[in-house]
Amino acid sequence: MVSMNMVQALNSAMDVMLGRNEDVLIFGEDVGYFGGVFRATDQLQRKYGVTRCFDTPIGEGGIVAVAIGMAAYGLRPVVEIQFADYIYPAFDQLVSEAARIRYRSAGDFTVPMTVRTPYGGGIFGGQTHSQSPEALFTHVTGLKTVVPSTPYDAKGLLISAIEDEDPVIFLEPKRIYNGPFDGYHDRPVQPWSKHPASQVPEGYYTVPLGKANVVREGGDVTVLAYGTMVHVAQAAARDAGIDAEVIDLRTLIPLDIETIVQSVEKTGRCVVVHEATLTSGFGAELTALVQEHCFYHLEAPVERVAGWDTPYPHAFEWQYFPGPKRIGEAMRRVMEG
Repeated sequence: MVSMNMVQALNSAMDVMLGRNEDVLIFGEDVGYFGGVFRATDQLQRKYGVTRCFDTPIGEGGIVAVAIGMAAYGLRPVVEIQFADYIYPAFDQLVSEAARIRYRSAGDFTVPMTVRTPYGGGIFGGQTHSQSPEALFTHVTGLKTVVPSTPYDAKGLLISAIEDEDPVIFLEPKRIYNGPFDGYHDRPVQPWSKHPASQVPEGYYTVPLGKANVVREGGDVTVLAYGTMVHVAQAAARDAGIDAEVIDLRTLIPLDIETIVQSVEKTGRCVVVHEATLTSGFGAELTALVQEHCFYHLEAPVERVAGWDTPYPHAFEWQYFPGPKRIGEAMRRVMEG
């Protein structure tokens, strides 16, 4: 075990897979010589050469289109979209091609490709460097959507994504690249080295897709979260003095509905948290699923805590960001319901 931050864990995952499988290759804007804007691919080109880790032109549609062709013919490309906000030019390729090839070919072709992209706010990136587009991908059958919240999970989930036979959208919460974030922006930054989940095996291991993790056990209310919000939800429960059970979903598609149902049947209450805008966010799907599967166990309506229905504001970053105060208030409301 070695203490790693999330960037180092992601780098280690790609290093392991490049070494294990000659069909794995890495490409995207600035990922080669420079090592990526967040340094997630640092030193990989030097170690494996320019044919295994290389730079591309600034053209997200072309990056993903090339990856689809490579994957359909047997390679396992791992491409980086520099920010999730820039993935939209590639959306048609992902939806119309990558997600459909297995179905339209009756299983003759698969697309084992992984699209890595940093997402979310909390870094004063404004409206074009802070978006959370996960719900767009969860709506598309044929795509898998993964969101890690710790270095340990990031490495294990990325290896699982690379080995998966279907296209995976791997969303990396950039606010926690270098340390867990509890939502209190005015407090000192904490490094990952003080967190137990920063202890990461140096070699190969996997965290399975479709399996959630109960990161905090409790009996009063279930909180469903992913990415940065896992840490904010835990801080909210602690500060509010509520015996909340916090579930880190890890993967949105496939979703571990069994763990969710088991928890909500125990607590009778549920709060759903995500950073994306409220309307048509993934929280709406989670709320519907909890209502469908746990109706007779619910003691109060499901609460959603999310970003506001507005572009991510630069000047009002922390009013938009779902912090511990807003989450704590939602937990109190369901407790009183």
